[in-house]
Amino acid sequence: MRKEILLVYGLLFSSFVFASDPVTIDSLINLKEVIVTANKIDVNRNSVPLTISVIGRNEIESSSESALLPVLSERVPGLFVTEKGITGFGVSTGSAGTVNIRGVGQGNKVLMLFDGQPQWAGLFGHSLPDTYVASDVEKVEVIRGPGSLLYGSNAMGGVVNIITRRHSQEGRRTQARVMYGSYNTQKYMVNNGYNVGKFSSFVSVNHDRTDGHRDNSKFHITNGFANLGYQINDKYKILGNVNLAKFKNENPGSIYEPLTDNVMDIFRGTTSLAAENNYGKVSGALRVFYNWGHHKINDGYKANQNPQTAYFLSDDHNTGVMFYQSFRLFQGNSFTVGVDYKNWGGKAWNESIDTGEKTGDLADKSVNETAGYLIAQQDLCDLFSLNAGIRYEHNSVFGGEWIPQGGVVVRPFEGNTIKASVSKGFRSPNIKEMYMFPPQNPDLKPESMMNYEVSIGQFFLENRLHAELTGFYIKGKNLIETLPVEGENRKLNQNTGPFTNKGFEFELSYDICKNLSVDANYSYLYTSKPLLAAPKHKTYGGITYTPGRFTFNVSVQSIFDLYTQTDKEPKVEEDYTTLNARAAYRFGTYDKGLNLFVKGENLTAARYTINYGFPMPKAIVMGGVEVTF
Repeated sequence: MRKEILLVYGLLFSSFVFASDPVTIDSLINLKEVIVTANKIDVNRNSVPLTISVIGRNEIESSSESALLPVLSERVPGLFVTEKGITGFGVSTGSAGTVNIRGVGQGNKVLMLFDGQPQWAGLFGHSLPDTYVASDVEKVEVIRGPGSLLYGSNAMGGVVNIITRRHSQEGRRTQARVMYGSYNTQKYMVNNGYNVGKFSSFVSVNHDRTDGHRDNSKFHITNGFANLGYQINDKYKILGNVNLAKFKNENPGSIYEPLTDNVMDIFRGTTSLAAENNYGKVSGALRVFYNWGHHKINDGYKANQNPQTAYFLSDDHNTGVMFYQSFRLFQGNSFTVGVDYKNWGGKAWNESIDTGEKTGDLADKSVNETAGYLIAQQDLCDLFSLNAGIRYEHNSVFGGEWIPQGGVVVRPFEGNTIKASVSKGFRSPNIKEMYMFPPQNPDLKPESMMNYEVSIGQFFLENRLHAELTGFYIKGKNLIETLPVEGENRKLNQNTGPFTNKGFEFELSYDICKNLSVDANYSYLYTSKPLLAAPKHKTYGGITYTPGRFTFNVSVQSIFDLYTQTDKEPKVEEDYTTLNARAAYRFGTYDKGLNLFVKGENLTAARYTINYGFPMPKAIVMGGVEVTF
């Protein structure tokens, strides 16, 4: 660790000493992709040493998905999302929606962000996959590796920053969509963007419901979202949003041990307020966020068992303040300093189903985290970019943690980018792992890992063809696993020994002509121990053809050597390939018109399982109409 910290200090010193020639870095960097997740300010994707995938609005829109995560699972190499049904991920027993990046993700090791603010349930530590609605998203930036330098705990394996939609064009635009398909699945959406003078707004409502492809697997959810902005003057603006979700999920249990009455009533909310400043060479923001939730769960019962006599209930929160300021002192240089404060936790208890009386307390805990960080970047003579940073985070339970990161980007010739980086990721145990339910263990230590990666990217054919190859090596320790206690008839959450993940990722996109494009990705992952939801081979290929008013999309995804069960012998692996397709016809223009579409998923009716005991549905067909005015 000392060597990594010394390396980072050296790179930081270099970035302040060397200034580039007073020439704008232009043709050697692809100026089309500006990102914010890597440095918290607008920077060029090809000047940052981290491996970052960007999924834009057009890709999200063309999927006709209401949930965001399935889109990412296809289009981001190395990223995999667990699923269990036609729609809905759920929470608690039998839930899905876990995001893994390079085999790291179980136990919320990939941090989900909403406009840069962390999203997870305060008591349980898990992300909130059913609240990530595709229609509310402008684009997604995914760091395929640790993001703990800027975002702290839970960003151990990577970061998924969901950047929400804002209405920037003058006037109003309204969009509505209705979908219907297999298993009585219904999806409704309406949104409205409005911009006048210095004020802008984007408001949406979504409702999904399905009977599910198994008995006792109904799901329905209603999401409401509002994003407001006000430009005070050319230097200051205020932004605020609120996202509310109410959903009910029935878990049928595994096919080996079916459940009855395992019903979850969930309410989730998140809100934030930000004041941003921009003086040209100096910019930053103060952000305040608050996430909360109320869970009411009937754990259900198996055959030959009695129904439950009590509900499980919980109230949780995750709140914080984030302040950062970035400076561009001279040509090609930028550095950002920031401080974060987070408080997360909640209460959990049991309540009698018959009387409504509290029958026992399960948890009443909260944890504080305070951190400060510095990250600097220096571009040198159009050819090099140095990037390095250091973070210190103090946890009220575990004490302090240093997080270093450093890297370099080389642009030797037109369209070529070579990146190399070393970064640390870590995750603090959540309250559930430490204090709630057997096998809880209050003596757990944080997990951590070092990630080393190198990537080579190249643009061809006047930037119409892009290919990128990334290799990575991960060395981790203190992985938290639930293991039997020697000599005792029980299990315990325990920090285990070291683990190693390594592999490579390849992605390609090609605009063949004006109305025909293809994109593909492949990832290979080797792990030193069997890991759930971490396929060894993951391949995706898609083609989009837009002749006139028609749009046709066809995609294939293949998954090989996916472990679905590792805690019993024999371990269970899964291989499968799915074929998806979509056809659409538009009347009118993008801002005023009608769009008719039909889509199919798993059209070859492949039989496969991602969550053990929860077979995925066979072929699914959906049809819909979308109107914009």
